Amino acid sequence: MASAAVPAANDPSTGASRPLGSRLRLWGAILKTGIAERLAYRADFVIKSFFQLLPIVTQIFLWGAIFGVGTAAAKDAIEGYRYSDMVCYYLLTMLTRAFSSMPGLATGIARDVRDGQIKRFLVQPIDLLGFLFWHRVAHKLVYYVVAGAGLATAFYLCRGYFDGWPSWPTLAAFVASLLMAFLLGFLLESLLGLVSFWFLEVSSLLFIYMMLNYFLSGHMIPLDFFPEPFSGWMQALPLKYLAYVPPAIFLGRYDESELPGLLLGELAWIVVLLVACRMMLARGVRRYGAYGG
Repeated sequence: MASAAVPAANDPSTGASRPLGSRLRLWGAILKTGIAERLAYRADFVIKSFFQLLPIVTQIFLWGAIFGVGTAAAKDAIEGYRYSDMVCYYLLTMLTRAFSSMPGLATGIARDVRDGQIKRFLVQPIDLLGFLFWHRVAHKLVYYVVAGAGLATAFYLCRGYFDGWPSWPTLAAFVASLLMAFLLGFLLESLLGLVSFWFLEVSSLLFIYMMLNYFLSGHMIPLDFFPEPFSGWMQALPLKYLAYVPPAIFLGRYDESELPGLLLGELAWIVVLLVACRMMLARGVRRYGAYGG
């Protein structure tokens, strides 16, 4: 088996310079192919999507017990959150994670690098990150169609826990934070996957990331529950945008005057991570060895 470095001329890390019409057709083809792949195993996808909604039932009973709902010792609020606020928070967190979670993205990149399948992106005029992005968009579109009814049902059954709709500026910031959570989650997972150019086995790194993500993103409990200085440190990390920030915006934990700065901070993290991904891909491609007979 001979090893040959991939020619620099095939370096796709900066994105090939193509006419806009050609790129649009390529992205459309990738999107259609990704949707077809997801629909090929519809039953499996539906079952997985349905069971992902079940944890909210556990959270409702768990926090009911913590707040002592229906008992003489019932608590009015914990760290400014009422029982109804906690139910709403976990519903909104479930919605946010539907945007920001990227199951299989990092492991897929690592597997392609380890098995040599990454070569197809180096010898064809297809940008790796662009392909992965549109493929992930296809995954999310199918997921929203499949799980949309379940999500809508969960929100409808729990509508009594909500105090009503927030103001239009707050609602617009909430939607913007969801869309940017998708971009942030995609870039973080891609960055972890690209580490495989240096370390072919990244499963331990991914496990550590998932554990930290569960705690530091606000997925487990709101970040307000952690004492200082830990809460301040967590608020300085980009992980908070993956679970905590959109629900906190919707529930009014941020003043409207804070929202522009908050969203600009999220946008800044997206730019930083995009540059980091491009640099990692460029360096990884230059050191990559393609094996073949």
